[in-house]
Amino acid sequence: MKKKIRLLIVDDHFIVRIGLLTTIKMTPDLTVVAEASTAAQAIEIYRQHLPDVVLMDVRLPDFSGIEATATLREEFPDARVIIISTFDSDEDVYRAFQAGACGYLLKNVLGGELSNAIQKVHRGEQYIPPEIGRRLSDHQPGSDLTPRETEVLSFLVKGLSNREIAQLLGFTENTAKFHVKSILGKLQASDRTEAATAALQRGILRLD
Repeated sequence: MKKKIRLLIVDDHFIVRIGLLTTIKMTPDLTVVAEASTAAQAIEIYRQHLPDVVLMDVRLPDFSGIEATATLREEFPDARVIIISTFDSDEDVYRAFQAGACGYLLKNVLGGELSNAIQKVHRGEQYIPPEIGRRLSDHQPGSDLTPRETEVLSFLVKGLSNREIAQLLGFTENTAKFHVKSILGKLQASDRTEAATAALQRGILRLD
């Protein structure tokens, strides 16, 4: 008998999880081993079950699915995550793949495409629908920082470490590392000092 692909569903909306479960049950090669409604739960449950593929919502109550993906990939480099979201903004798509996601789908995805995406990602490939691929190709790495990244950058300018930033903002050190990495990429800076200098020179931040 062919071994089924084991899935973890992460979404804070019960109705969405039920919809995904129903779709997955119609595909003999797939099975759901666990569900989570927050990013923290997702990370803990992943450690327990080590699923083959994670279906991860972007918007979660504690911190984003993109941040959760970065944390998972930090601890489990082979983790295979497909972001499933209501949103398809350029920045969300870009940050998802930057965090290590293997695929990106919208929640109105049809069952056939969902199954195809899961199986492709399980084989170690990326799944990028044409419209998402166009957004990635058009994205400019120097685009504006998100409000959270600007907040992290303000502490970076003050010389705080990742651990200190994490403590002040109430998330994990891995999440702080993810934000710093994203900031460096957007500012096209090679290190924290160059990023801080660029932020001040470009007027992104001002010293008090």
